[in-house]
Amino acid sequence: MTNSVPKEEGIDHSLNLLREGYLYILNRRQSFHSDLFETRLLGKKAVCMGGKEAADLFYDNSKFKRAGVAPNRVAETLFGKKGVQTLDGDAHKHRKKMFMSIMSQDRLKKMNEIAAKQWDTALTKWQQMDDVVLYEEALEIMCRSACEWAGVPVEEKDMKKLADDFRAMFESATAIGPSHWAGRHARNRVEKWMGNLIDQVREGKLNPEEGTALYTFSWHRDLEGNLLDPEVASVEVINILRPIVAIAVYITFSALAAHHYPEERKKLQSGNEKNTQMFVQEVRRFYPFFPFAAAEVKVDFTWKDYTFEKGTLTLLDLYGTNHDTNIWGNPEVFQPSRFENWDGSPFSFIPQGGGDYYLGHRCAGEWVTIEMMKVSLDFLVNQMTYDVPEQDLSYSKVSIPSLPKSKVMINNVQRVLR
Repeated sequence: MTNSVPKEEGIDHSLNLLREGYLYILNRRQSFHSDLFETRLLGKKAVCMGGKEAADLFYDNSKFKRAGVAPNRVAETLFGKKGVQTLDGDAHKHRKKMFMSIMSQDRLKKMNEIAAKQWDTALTKWQQMDDVVLYEEALEIMCRSACEWAGVPVEEKDMKKLADDFRAMFESATAIGPSHWAGRHARNRVEKWMGNLIDQVREGKLNPEEGTALYTFSWHRDLEGNLLDPEVASVEVINILRPIVAIAVYITFSALAAHHYPEERKKLQSGNEKNTQMFVQEVRRFYPFFPFAAAEVKVDFTWKDYTFEKGTLTLLDLYGTNHDTNIWGNPEVFQPSRFENWDGSPFSFIPQGGGDYYLGHRCAGEWVTIEMMKVSLDFLVNQMTYDVPEQDLSYSKVSIPSLPKSKVMINNVQRVLR
């Protein structure tokens, strides 16, 4: 067997990964002229890869596993411990089925109705404000929407704090120092609170609507027929709420795109659903969200003359695959029409991971993301007018997650009267 792939020289490149962020893998794929290369991360050999074929390989559950792969700092903030992202095999399929059971068309329709109501309430408030920082407001809108949809009761006085805690979880996953510790404390607080709610459900003191996440996850049984530990059930409810709150990032980039590309904004005002769908998908492709996904080689195997050794950390380039010139013509151009004839491949377009929803590790909340972005776009483009004052709208491809530096400030907000 030959391991004839480029190797990045040096003892360790973890700091380079932090310094280069979303571009770390893509930069090396381009300089090595290879979609596969070896490096060293966290003191160990690692394999990095990108592109459609690599994504197809990466999501082959017979060759890679996810259990125990995420660094502890990510588990402590982003995913939580013993959540669905840490499982493999039949246990993963069974738990994933639980997640997908709440993604029915009726439940998604309900989510749309809830989000539209929350946007409408926010719009009324914004008309009385001098300046609106869209990202901050979108976090709260998404948190309110997510909790109501999931059947999670939250007192009004606690809502902003809860939104800030969810934000700390996904903003601190790659942070160092105080920011990271803030994320860990936020998760601990929310897990304790959620665990108490699950206990109340099981004791009959709280009765969420059947079909909601709180109801479904509280009563879910594992493959042995046992209810999930309250701590695990808590993690999984949070794994529904946190990603919905994180959609605020995409909403902020949607507003940025509508501002920077007025010709595309006009298309959104036509009422053509297809234009909205293509715009949403292009925002998800074009702007940075997740940089990469991690797995570990499950068994020795050879692919393209390269031997993957059991136990090797492997990173899939999500951002780079969405900006791959072999897949997307002019990938650095914002062009929603590219999705008009897109083939729907689960391996070429992977902003929230790739593969199959039900059997693989593709994000169960991707459908919710798309629907929430559509509802939000409708309000931003068709149901309100506003000014975008002079500000720093640039965003970094190093900071994870990335956001416009000003978080998109708007003012003179007015409701469109029909």
